[in-house]
Amino acid sequence: MKIIFMGTPDFAVESLRKIHSLRAELAAVVTAPDRPAGRGKKLKRSAVKNFAIENRIPVLQPTNLKDPEFIKEIQEINADLFVVVAFRMLPEIVWSMPKKGTINLHASLLPNYRGAAPINWAIINGEKETGITTFFIEKEIDTGKIIHQQKVAILEDDTVGSLHDKLMIKGANLLLKTISSIEDGTNPFIDQQNLISNKLNNAPKINKQTGKIHWNNSKSSINNLIRGLSPYPGAWTKIEIDAKSLIFKIYSAKCIEGQLHPGEISVNNNELHIGCSDGCLKLAEIQLEGKKRMSAEEFIKGARFTNNQCL
Repeated sequence: MKIIFMGTPDFAVESLRKIHSLRAELAAVVTAPDRPAGRGKKLKRSAVKNFAIENRIPVLQPTNLKDPEFIKEIQEINADLFVVVAFRMLPEIVWSMPKKGTINLHASLLPNYRGAAPINWAIINGEKETGITTFFIEKEIDTGKIIHQQKVAILEDDTVGSLHDKLMIKGANLLLKTISSIEDGTNPFIDQQNLISNKLNNAPKINKQTGKIHWNNSKSSINNLIRGLSPYPGAWTKIEIDAKSLIFKIYSAKCIEGQLHPGEISVNNNELHIGCSDGCLKLAEIQLEGKKRMSAEEFIKGARFTNNQCL
């Protein structure tokens, strides 16, 4: 089959690499335009574009997916299948174009966790299991007919970073299975409505308020929030140092027993503990506003904060 691949970040590169290894006819890659990045604001290519250039795959970078020039370009390619991994929402004029359809790889067990941040929300909500799904794109986001799924366990020490990498690799392999089944006409068409038995969780885009820690919550729910936002963008609270209120990000912690008030800080044997509604968190890795990431022990040695103050 002739394939056009659409994707932008690192998560999509593993899938593109797998498809390329098939010796499939990768007619083109569609990815985001180059963006200014860093202090010098130099234009930076997407991870997908870098792979495409290295492997001499034609690259298209439309700013507008409805642009007539872009539509004409992909029409002329006459691809059998579009494959989408971590890309923008496509207009119908694009996803309805190929005769074998447009498929998407989603990092959850659909219909649960539809939306932009399924990996984050599965951890934040304390799930023990998630997975990956391939499906045909339709009008409503993440609602199309399911092709294949695979379950993946969420371990107690998983962060969004470690789970992202596991799903990235398993997802690329599932995508190969999906493409193969579409090519030989054996692929399933599973209606998502038939899989809905309980209330579904959504996975909206992460914003700053998502990461705000509420210390009256349980230690496990706060730790899940920390894990679900590590290594990026980080769960945060405010701390007062030298009469200044600064953002204090927490990237790693452990649930322990303790009698502190919610939000109360205590230093004990070079350990930094913070009270929750039902115990404490022992912090492991943190970042103070304007500083680099560091261990909690490093922070204790250098920071001028008041022991037993409340966040």
